[in-house]
Amino acid sequence: MSRSHRRDTPVSRRGLLGLAALAVLPVAGFGYSQLKSDGTASGASPSASGRVPVSEPSARPTPEPFASADPKVKLGGTVPFVPGKALFGSYLGLDGLEYAEALALRKKQLGRGQRIVHLFYAWEDDLPSSIPYLPKGSIPMVSWRGPKHETILSGDADDYIKASARRLRDLDRPVLLRWGWEMNGDWYAWSGFKNNKNAQGYVDCYHHLWKIFEKEGADQVSWVWSPNWNNSPNEAWNRMEAYYPGDEYVDWVGVSGYNLHDEEPATLFDPVYQKYSPHKPLMITEIGSVDRGGTSKADWIKDFAAYVVQRPAIGGVVWFDTDTHPSWPERWRIDTDATSTAAYKAMVQNPRFSG
Repeated sequence: MSRSHRRDTPVSRRGLLGLAALAVLPVAGFGYSQLKSDGTASGASPSASGRVPVSEPSARPTPEPFASADPKVKLGGTVPFVPGKALFGSYLGLDGLEYAEALALRKKQLGRGQRIVHLFYAWEDDLPSSIPYLPKGSIPMVSWRGPKHETILSGDADDYIKASARRLRDLDRPVLLRWGWEMNGDWYAWSGFKNNKNAQGYVDCYHHLWKIFEKEGADQVSWVWSPNWNNSPNEAWNRMEAYYPGDEYVDWVGVSGYNLHDEEPATLFDPVYQKYSPHKPLMITEIGSVDRGGTSKADWIKDFAAYVVQRPAIGGVVWFDTDTHPSWPERWRIDTDATSTAAYKAMVQNPRFSG
């Protein structure tokens, strides 16, 4: 959770691989968010006030997705983008349940399985070479934390990076790799803010990782570049576009955005959509909503579903579905009340989410 949560702060050459059936490991040690020194948690996304009703058009016309302009160009790498279809998934961290149990619970509640299963790993962790509890037809999204830039750029970590690439290669199935997310915030070690306000250092790290993965034959990795929805600090050097590695290195553009202060979906996601959807597919890689009583949470989920229907370049939605987020009282899980569960179920059963 960043400081700006507070109200006082304002194309890939890789071929598509067939998905293999896998069947229950405990969900230990994903190395998720740490607490910052001010006591707030670092894993969700900042927010700002202001509303842009989803029923009204954006101030700028909504761009058409790039794929519609040139259908011969395949977007998304080994996790292909289908215009007008969104892959649905979540990070599941449900108190008292191992990951396999949480997946089974959500399938029973929602009447369908997760197409994307989101997993978090620390920089020092071994990335997975197998995920036995992954349901058939599901795609893992590996969010991999980073270190300070110098750790990568010095070359000292090259052997570890090579081993990590080989582990994902050995999964032998398409995988979304989301390295160093929310780099335009001030809460992670790999951010520009934590590295002498140097956005280019992040880009250099990203390129270094990408090239090693290519050399190690991790061809089934789809690379997800995933900024936060707004910049913190909001200064020229920290603009999200300063961190963009370039089209050659990015298969999906992701974005984190949470409804914390009654933001409309367009407020959270349209800036990224407008900037990148003309040439890359988009994935909302972290999203959740607080509950303000009554049907407020269910209403926001319905608004978000309508928003995605209006934005054909959104090819994936990955919910932050948990009640175990460190030191944050909001229960982000989707079944905090019956109306929220019903709204979420209606959303994911909509054909728009049938990617």
